[in-house]
Amino acid sequence: MISTETLAVTCGVSSALAWGAGGFCGGLATRRGNLLSVIVFSQLIGAGFLLILSVFFAEEMPAFQLLSIGGIAGVCGTFGLVAFYRGLAVGRMGIVAPISAIVTAVIPVLFAIFNEGLPQTTKLYGFGIALVSVWFLSHTTRDSKIRFNELYLPVLAGFGFSLFFILIDRVSNEAILWPLFAGRLSSVCLMTLLLLKRNQPKVPAKNQLLLIALAGVFETGGAGFFALATRLGRLDISTVLAALYPAVTVLLAWYILKERLLRQQWVGVMIALFALVLISI
Repeated sequence: MISTETLAVTCGVSSALAWGAGGFCGGLATRRGNLLSVIVFSQLIGAGFLLILSVFFAEEMPAFQLLSIGGIAGVCGTFGLVAFYRGLAVGRMGIVAPISAIVTAVIPVLFAIFNEGLPQTTKLYGFGIALVSVWFLSHTTRDSKIRFNELYLPVLAGFGFSLFFILIDRVSNEAILWPLFAGRLSSVCLMTLLLLKRNQPKVPAKNQLLLIALAGVFETGGAGFFALATRLGRLDISTVLAALYPAVTVLLAWYILKERLLRQQWVGVMIALFALVLISI
């Protein structure tokens, strides 16, 4: 029989896979169109997906306080997503994604250690090695320097994502789908207001819709898997596993966009797999 800890690790890895794919699709859609419209429509698709799942699985509606926390988490996550997509659109995916992942991981890990105590020694080693892997993944060209917009935007994104992680962890023991739906709904409302105030295209082009839909589904799936991981296990373990999403984004950029991967980045992928093994023990 599969242990609870194994299920938690599986959900954490699944969240990384989903978020990595969602970040790639969203970043690519943002390169081709308006950032705000991409966010609004992807979040709207995600909200509809969550509503269907909530009804299908007949999850009980939680207390208003939990829905409020989910709504705040959604705003924080959207703040991070805006910075992340903008960073992916104007910078190199191989730099933006790893830097945001480091910031995303560090804050919840410190929060969890303060509240839950230290995890097992092997898992601590896995945490450190995972961050090292993200550093290796951040190398894109031998002589290139990190530009300012490739630094501050992913830092802001990581800060928003880390707050989302911490807040969702507070409600995941009681409910998962409805708080996430409240988060998506609040983010859609906020981003729609911002979109309407700007003199920019309100509706994405037809050739963007598939990418936006995929981004919405993957981002929602990543959030759902993360919430399950925190319900089944520790916040710090779930966060570090989810923060491995740059490996997916970088590999997709290499395979689809033909972005060149250096030896250091392949080493980063291998180190990430080793870190996964240590965290899973």
